[in-house]
Amino acid sequence: MTDTTTLSVEELTQIVTRIFSQNGLSALQAEAVAAVIVAGERDACKSHGIYRIEGCLQTVRAGKVAPQAEPELIDDGSALLRVDAKGAFSPAAFAIGAPVLAQRAKDQGIAALAINSCTHFSALWPEVEALTGMGLAALAMCPSYSTVAPAGGTQPLLGTNPLAFGWPRPDHPPYVFDFATSVAARGEIELHRRAGKPIPEGWAIGPDGTPTTDPEDALAGAMLTFGGHKGSAISTMIELLAGAMIGDLTSPEALDYLGTTSLSPHHGELVIAFSPEKFAAGRGGDPFSRAELLFSAILGQGARLPSQRRFSARETSLRSGIRLSAAEMAMLNEFLAAA
Repeated sequence: MTDTTTLSVEELTQIVTRIFSQNGLSALQAEAVAAVIVAGERDACKSHGIYRIEGCLQTVRAGKVAPQAEPELIDDGSALLRVDAKGAFSPAAFAIGAPVLAQRAKDQGIAALAINSCTHFSALWPEVEALTGMGLAALAMCPSYSTVAPAGGTQPLLGTNPLAFGWPRPDHPPYVFDFATSVAARGEIELHRRAGKPIPEGWAIGPDGTPTTDPEDALAGAMLTFGGHKGSAISTMIELLAGAMIGDLTSPEALDYLGTTSLSPHHGELVIAFSPEKFAAGRGGDPFSRAELLFSAILGQGARLPSQRRFSARETSLRSGIRLSAAEMAMLNEFLAAA
C-alpha cells in the first residue's frame, strides 16, 4: 500500500501559504490563494487542489502575475461594483469585493461584481459558497484561454469557461453547482496524462481535428463543449458577459497575452448576487421553504443534488484530516525547499 500522510486542514493551509510566501506573494495574496487550493484538496477536488500550485508558481516566475499587488475596490454606490486586481491572483480580489457585494445585494435585491485584470486558476464554487453563507443566491463565471473548439469547429477558440451557481439552505449545505462548459476541466486531462491513462471518448479532438482518447493529443488539440451546441452557446455567453461586457480579455485574447497554455490564465470575472427575500417580497411564501420542497422532491426520486459528494468529502476531511500520497508530500516538500 502506498504510504500516505494525513494533515489537518490548518496544517495543509500553513504549508501551502508558506510555499507562496516564499515565492514572493504578499501575505494577503498567499493566504487567499492557499485557502482556495486547500479547499479543493479538502473537498476531494484533486484537479483544483495542490496540483494547482505548480502552475501558479510557473506563472509568477514567468512574470505574468503581480504577486505583491493590492486589489482596489471601485464603488460608486450603484449595484455594479468593480475590483481591479492589478494583475494579481483572483481570490484576494474577490475577498475584498464580496462583503460589499453581499450588502449591496441585500439592500437592492441584486448586485454585480466585476473583477478585472486578475490571474485565475481556481474553481468558482468557493466564491458562490461564500455568498450563500451570507444568505444570498449567486452566479459566477469567467473565460479562460482558448483550449475548446466551438460546436462544429476543429480548432481551440473558447475557454473552458466555468459557470457556478449557489443557493443558500439554512439547515443544510448550500445547493451549489460548478462546471466547465467544456466536457471536462483541462486539469482533469492533465491528471490523466500524468497517470498515463486515456481520457474518455468525447472529451477532445487532436491537432488534426479528429476525436482522440490520448491526453497528449487532447492537450495539443482542442477540448469539446458539453452538450454540443448548447455548451458552445453558454460558453460564448460567458465570453460576452465576463469578457467583452466587463472590459476584460476574452479567451483568445487571454491566450495571446500569455502565449502559452502552461501558465494560469489572465482575464476578468463576473459575480452576481441575489437576495431571495427581496425578489420574493410581497408575493407570499418563503423562497427558502419553497426551495426545500423542490430539493426534497429531487432527493425523493433517488437523485442527488450537485456537490453532495464534495460536501461529504469535506466532512471527512474536517473530521479525519486530508490524506496525501507520498508523491504529493514529496511535491510539497520540493516546493518548500526550492524557494
